[in-house]
Amino acid sequence: MRESNIQIQDAQAGTVRGYRTGISLHSHTLHSRESLDFIYFAARRSALLRHVLREGEASYRRFHGTELNLNRGWWTPPLAPLDAYTVEATQLEELGLQPFVSLTDHDSIEAPMSLQAIEPEKRIPVSVEWTVPYRGTFFHIGVHNIVPSRARMMMGHLEGYTAAPSEDRLAELLAELHADPATLIVFNHPLWDEKGVGADVHQAALAELLGTRGEYFHALEINGLRPWSENRQVVPLAERWNKPLISGGDRHTLEPNATVNLTNAADFREFVAEVREDLRSQVLLLPHYHEAHASRIFQNMLDVFRTYENHGHGWTEWADRVFYSKSDGQVQSLSQMWGERPPYVVGVFAGFMRFAGQRGVRQALRSIAGFVPAQAD
Repeated sequence: MRESNIQIQDAQAGTVRGYRTGISLHSHTLHSRESLDFIYFAARRSALLRHVLREGEASYRRFHGTELNLNRGWWTPPLAPLDAYTVEATQLEELGLQPFVSLTDHDSIEAPMSLQAIEPEKRIPVSVEWTVPYRGTFFHIGVHNIVPSRARMMMGHLEGYTAAPSEDRLAELLAELHADPATLIVFNHPLWDEKGVGADVHQAALAELLGTRGEYFHALEINGLRPWSENRQVVPLAERWNKPLISGGDRHTLEPNATVNLTNAADFREFVAEVREDLRSQVLLLPHYHEAHASRIFQNMLDVFRTYENHGHGWTEWADRVFYSKSDGQVQSLSQMWGERPPYVVGVFAGFMRFAGQRGVRQALRSIAGFVPAQAD
């Protein structure tokens, strides 16, 4: 029998009684490439953002003679691998738990591989968030604890599928990953139509994939950056396919994961066995998950626009961390493209975001947004 439980953590609690280990799954470092196409969706809902986008497109057209296509751009999260690990581990330690942290950048294993080399005592699993195009949409699959000696070879195979999807090849890769009993395969935010193809198309593809390859997925994710209105629909989905629910915080900036797992496992492999073999998982929703979703997303945006003096690659300003592949194949950051003179309206918008990110202003905005509890029934 599947045994999943979702627990809401009291904001005043200093420890989590009955458990000795906390598991942080699904968070990102500066090795992730995050798509910019979300700006198109956001601009449909914001007159200000539409204006900023139009000005940016016009400026790009004047200087480069071609149209701006944000699908060819990406931004990178600000934290280096060790900093990202520390954010997650510290939160778990403050709860009185031994931390295990699985970093999952988009289609990259550089963060865990580098940490295994320089911080072997932390026992960090080699993990990735794999982009899986399928039936007109795409899914994100968390693959945790790949054998290090085979990780780069395996990552090459996964990247090959993403670049040239084939359903037969997908079945082979899932079977190969599943064959290692120490590897955990998680269907991340399964109901999020990130590509924007429409809920019907996305959910039909989801049902087809689970119906034909469901035995290779070990759990469905309760995502720390998705609203409860979506997460609660994952609960009956997990029941339908007899899968345990599992946490996945999806941290991109400074806020630690809002969902974690509780366990008494002594190591990550033992935790994987609990989920895969016993179908047992204890998900913890932390206090910041209960805040208004829009407020949390806005706070994350503020962190994107912050200056990071100690950035791992020296990309201190937000425009250093946003990249675009031009029509001639050349990749440049926005800082390189604009120099010190960004489009006026973009500069104004960025200045506002930096102002709003100051501590006093940030706290005022957070209090205005209010505190909206999430229901776990």
